[in-house]
Amino acid sequence: MADQVLLVAASGLAREVLAVLRTRGGFDVAGFLDDSAALQGTTIDGVPVLGTIEEVRAHPWCDVLVCAGRGAAREAIVARLDALEVSPARYATVVHPSVDVPVGCEVGAGSIVLAGVVMTTSVTLGEHVVVMPNVTLTHDDVLQDYATVCAGVALGGGVVVGRAAYLGMSSSVREHTVVGPRATLGMGAVLLQDLPAGETWAGVPARALPAYDERKASLS
Repeated sequence: MADQVLLVAASGLAREVLAVLRTRGGFDVAGFLDDSAALQGTTIDGVPVLGTIEEVRAHPWCDVLVCAGRGAAREAIVARLDALEVSPARYATVVHPSVDVPVGCEVGAGSIVLAGVVMTTSVTLGEHVVVMPNVTLTHDDVLQDYATVCAGVALGGGVVVGRAAYLGMSSSVREHTVVGPRATLGMGAVLLQDLPAGETWAGVPARALPAYDERKASLS
């Protein structure tokens, strides 16, 4: 009998994970958990929304997979689940059956790797990392906990993507470059130098975007 899993956050990513699990097997999805009042009592792709995140307490036999699209959101949800006494051992890991994980590569607990991802050698994914379709991860790349790498991203060798950083669709990163924790790289950007923690860069080559000043915006 397949293990049962709860998908936490009824997002587009959760629906993609559901499709993978229906193809791959190994897990039966017991239901979604989401705090949205509008979703309570509904079904998504034939799977029920069982309640809010606190409902995890009613399903102690289920594994858990956090499916929020942004790393910071996943991190916040995992903190809540920790407070609800969800053991780290309960976190599922999902890798699409098309993805080869070579010897010497590691995928941490709670991580999601979707179709068409290529890992060459000595690639390390931390916990609760999300790698979207058709990403290329080359030798010695490290994606730290809660990193998010969107579809079509290409990383040169030896790249480090910091905790909860976000790489936009079809962006690329030069070899031996560091993307700082909670930094954001825009869609289609080409990163040729280290991106500092917490900053947002975009363009070709990528440069820092001006900080958004809410006070000035309100006066315009």
